[in-house]
This record gives sequence, structure tokens and C-alpha cells, in this order.
Amino acid sequence: MRGLSRSSLAEVEERFNAVAGSADLGKLSDELFAIADLLDREHGLRRALSDPSRPAEAKAGTVRALLAGKVGEAALATAEAAASARWSRAGDLADALERLGVVAAAAEAESQATIDEVEDELFRFGRVVAANPRLRQALADRDAPEEGKRRLLSDLLSGKAATASVRLITQVAVHPRGRSLEAGLEEFSQLVAQQRQRFVAVVRSAVELTDQQKARLATWLRTSYGRDVHVNVEVDPRVLGGFSVRIGDEIIDTTIVGRIEEVRRRLAG
Repeated sequence: MRGLSRSSLAEVEERFNAVAGSADLGKLSDELFAIADLLDREHGLRRALSDPSRPAEAKAGTVRALLAGKVGEAALATAEAAASARWSRAGDLADALERLGVVAAAAEAESQATIDEVEDELFRFGRVVAANPRLRQALADRDAPEEGKRRLLSDLLSGKAATASVRLITQVAVHPRGRSLEAGLEEFSQLVAQQRQRFVAVVRSAVELTDQQKARLATWLRTSYGRDVHVNVEVDPRVLGGFSVRIGDEIIDTTIVGRIEEVRRRLAG
């Protein structure tokens, strides 16, 4: 988000933080996702609620009339705040509500001491999907019934992943909102990491790193970036010696392949 939407998001987050403390966070997450999905489906409603020419009170009243008694007070208050705010584009309203749904799920995981598992499980599920074309096709099929995708994910993940992980993976798969499954999982993973105020590093290595190696690497990255870093390891046999680390748009490449490519670029230049 940019400009006006960014400042509006900060205002809505402030309202969300004020009401979320006493809420059932899992339920709040589900309700915010449902409201965002409703806005994605109902284009007229989304335009009406994001119309800058309509008074904020009128838009908040529309939300209350539509949702009162159907969602909890925390979700209703957050949705009213979002509708009252001004957005650079109509889609940012639904984006903000989905984002806060992710934050609620992350807060639930943190309260249950499972947030580390959630970060790992989002990453691992993305790799499972990337390695299984049939699974990816089943989850990416826009014509597949929503309930069928939910059952498939329940069969795959129930009892094997944290509750928040299942909630977030299901949201991305059932309501991709124009994203690929992998991109959605990475976006949610970054938001979960922000709940802990830390970066996420994706490490590519030819072999699995030991817990001790990951701990040393996390310590080095924390010293380099001045913030805690959650390390996800992707084993890639194509890596020849060393490893590469991606944090956001920055890449630290110590692999032999990376050094060869760097030499080629210099020669070409």
C-alpha cells in the first residue's frame, strides 16, 4: 500500500489493536477473512464503502447494518474503522482486512506458543506444493468447489500442523485474490514474522543444515541486520558448495554457482 492507504491502514490497525485484546483471536481472524472475501465478491459494496465522497459515518453505518449480529464486536469495530478510512484504491480496503486477519491468526499462534511452528509450516507447505504438481493443480483450480479444497487441506493438515497454519493456508488456497499459492504463502509468512518484528531468510543449500548451523546463521544475520531473523532452509542439490540467503529483495550468495555467475557477468560487462 502507498500514500493515503498506508496512513489509513495505520489508523485501522490502531483500532484493531484496541479491540483485539479481549477477542477470540481465531474467530476474529476467520471473520476478518470472511469480510474481505465478501468485499472481493460484492464489487458494488466494495465501491460504496471505499467511495471517498461518502461520509465516513454513512459507510460505517452500512457496515454495521450489514454485519451486526453476524460477526463479533471486534471484527465489526475493525470493519467499521476500515470503511470509515480513505483508500487510494478500492481493493486496499479488502487487503487491509485480510492483512489484519493474518495478524489475528499470528497473535493467536503467539499466545499458544506455536508461532515458530506456523512460520516453519507455511514455508514447508509451499515447498510441498511446489514439488507436487497434482496437489498444486487441485488447489489452484478456480473451478474446483471451495468445500472440496477445504476438505483436502483438512485431510492433509489436520492434527499435523498448528491451528493458525491451517487457517492461513486455507485462506490462501481457497481465496487466492489474484496471487499464486506460493506468493500468498510467502506474503502471509512475512506478516507472521512482522508479528515477532523479525525478518524471514530463505536459505538455499545443497544439504539440510543442522540445528546448530541454523542457530549460528541466525545469530550472524541478527548481528548483520539488527533484528531477529527466522531461517527457512530450502535444500537444492543444484547448489554447489556454500549457500545463498534471500531476505526480501536482498541476496547473499556464497555458492560456487553464484561466484561463477558473478565472473560471467563481469566478463560480459
